[in-house]
Amino acid sequence: MSHAVTIEEPQAQPQVSQTQYRARSRAGNHISSNRAYDFLYDPLFIVSSEKDHTQANIQATLIRSRLRKVPRFKTMFSNLIHYPRYSLYWSKSDPVPPFISREWKGHEERHREALRQLAITDTSFQMPREVYEDPEVTGKNRYKYFERPFLPFFQQMPFNVVYAISKAEPYTFPPTSTKHLSIPSKSTVGTQTDYRDADVQTDPYSPEYVVCQDSIPELLTLATLTWGRGLPAGQAEVEMIERAREKRAWEATLPALSDTSQFEKRRKMMNEMERKEWAFREQEIEKLQEIRLEVLKELLRKREENQNKVNMKHLNARWSKLQEAKEAKMAKIQRTHVSTIRKLVGKGKNIEGKLERRNIIKDYSDYASQVYGPLSRLGCFPDNNSEDFVVKNYYLNTYEGLVELESRLPDFVTQPRIRAPKPKVITTKAGFLKRAARLDYELAEVHKALLDKKNKVLEARKPPRFLQRNPIPQPRLPTPTLEMTSNEEEEIEMAVIYLQKLLRGRVVQNMMFEGKEKRLELIQELRTCHALQEDENLVKKAEKQVTLALQRQKNLHEHKVSLVENHLAGLEGRALADMFDFLSKELVRLQEERRIHAFVMLAERQRRVREAEESGRRQVEKQRLREEDEIFKEVVKVHHSTISSYLEDIILNTEANTAEEQARAEIEKMAEKINDIAYEMESRRTYLQSEEIVAELVYSFLIPEVQKYFVKEKVRNAQRKHILAAHQIIHSYTESMVQKRLTEGQQDEASNAAMLLEKETQNENNS
Repeated sequence: MSHAVTIEEPQAQPQVSQTQYRARSRAGNHISSNRAYDFLYDPLFIVSSEKDHTQANIQATLIRSRLRKVPRFKTMFSNLIHYPRYSLYWSKSDPVPPFISREWKGHEERHREALRQLAITDTSFQMPREVYEDPEVTGKNRYKYFERPFLPFFQQMPFNVVYAISKAEPYTFPPTSTKHLSIPSKSTVGTQTDYRDADVQTDPYSPEYVVCQDSIPELLTLATLTWGRGLPAGQAEVEMIERAREKRAWEATLPALSDTSQFEKRRKMMNEMERKEWAFREQEIEKLQEIRLEVLKELLRKREENQNKVNMKHLNARWSKLQEAKEAKMAKIQRTHVSTIRKLVGKGKNIEGKLERRNIIKDYSDYASQVYGPLSRLGCFPDNNSEDFVVKNYYLNTYEGLVELESRLPDFVTQPRIRAPKPKVITTKAGFLKRAARLDYELAEVHKALLDKKNKVLEARKPPRFLQRNPIPQPRLPTPTLEMTSNEEEEIEMAVIYLQKLLRGRVVQNMMFEGKEKRLELIQELRTCHALQEDENLVKKAEKQVTLALQRQKNLHEHKVSLVENHLAGLEGRALADMFDFLSKELVRLQEERRIHAFVMLAERQRRVREAEESGRRQVEKQRLREEDEIFKEVVKVHHSTISSYLEDIILNTEANTAEEQARAEIEKMAEKINDIAYEMESRRTYLQSEEIVAELVYSFLIPEVQKYFVKEKVRNAQRKHILAAHQIIHSYTESMVQKRLTEGQQDEASNAAMLLEKETQNENNS
């Protein structure tokens, strides 16, 4: 149920919905890995609760670790665990400035919501006016209000609430700063603001209302419905409203609680209503179950379809793989077949297997040989990259180029000049033939003789004067051939062969029958003699039966004896097999035990060798560490001495400079005084006084300077002796220390090697 209501909107400020807050919160969480402190700096980054704010703070602290690795100078290049290269220290510097508040921004929002609720309940309370900052839509925040729309199937929904045009005064923004120039307007393909209803739906504005006393409007019963949760109203909301109206009408028909006589009636009505509500609730549950079943069936159907698609995909992939393998195998078989046929053809050409040398003349005379057309299967590719040698020229491939080329040619090329040939001179000035002319004449005569011989007609052969015998060649044996016949001819041939067999068998049968008829009397005579011998045959038969009975008894006895012997042999074999099995197992166990003992001895020996090597390496490492420590100490001493000398030089230079400046200042003052005095004395002195002054100056300046030079030379000579002595002492001490350490290292290595040899000899003796 939707109502079109026109409402005056005094001041319509953009209200950001909860979905927009969540979208921005998700966007903030998405970039938290690169901008860890957006929840403090960004005003549009809003978390849902104080718990999420604390969690974001913890994540930022973990992402931006304040642990710092500080290297240890003494063990900077060590790989040992007990001598780490660096230490971990907690940095005291905080990346967030102290003037930034770390509290949750939701407290201010709650405070505003509480003030808003107070303004609703208390009409006398004045809501403080909110002052909005300049969003700078055309300035630095322009990118926040635009995006490219992607709505291919968007349909505009009808509005449920129509707002009146706002009559509020236009908002005046403060003047923009002149530091950033305004961006000139450009033609855009498509823009979309953050507050467009199609992209981010905001809650429609609901004006304030006042309820009169003793009245409950029906519209207030729908206050729980909000945009997206019941609004715009559908069929379910309409049914809910109708049920609420029916329930209010039923509540109006209920008897009053003060009337005790109608108490039973009230109870019955309430029980009946409760049963109706339970029945309605059961119907709703059944509908929900049916919907869930439909959804479940749809999901099962989709899952089955997806599974079938996956199975078909796997089957197709398997079939394609098998097909490729089959094609590859067929191609391989075809190549093998062609190669085998080629080999057979090659063998057929040389059946006797004779080795033939290459006939170069035949190869070059035959244009189908390997010289002119080599085969690619023999590793020769004559046409490989042949397109690189194709000449592609504009003057040769196009008509315009040919015309231009022709225009540049000289006249004698396109317009040939014919000149009459001069007669060839074959004689010299003296009248003799030239050598070339003589050779031509001889060649012409030879050519003429060859032509006469070639065109000469053969004369008819004369008949012989006497008879001559012509040799008769021996006839050649016929070559056996095998003719290929059809199936019908083969069947006829088989039938003929079978008929021949029957006829031959019948002939042999007739021959046997004729022989029987001819010798019939002899056969009858033999039958009479056989009848007389029947008695003897009976006696022999009885003797035969007795002999067979005795033989049967003997066989039974032998069978019993063999069974007993087999049983005894089985018992003996079982006992021998058990004994041999035990002995073989014991032998294998002893062999394995000895082998394991040998392995143990080898492992023990290898362990001792490794321990000795490790001890040697440790000693070398310790010695190297000691040497590095000494070197480091010496380097530190040198550094300290250089620093102290450098500082002393700086201090001395500064003192000298300051002293020089002060001396200059004092000298200037004294010079001024002396100049004044000198000028005054100059005006009063005589010639004798001036000569006396010159003599004093020479005595006070030149003689002290010479004395100073001599003193410096004496000091330098005295210091040179001490410096040479100090250098000798230092070099002798360092050389003795180096030699001493080298001898100690050699002695340690010799002692370790001696110990290893003693241990190995002891282990070998023990083994």
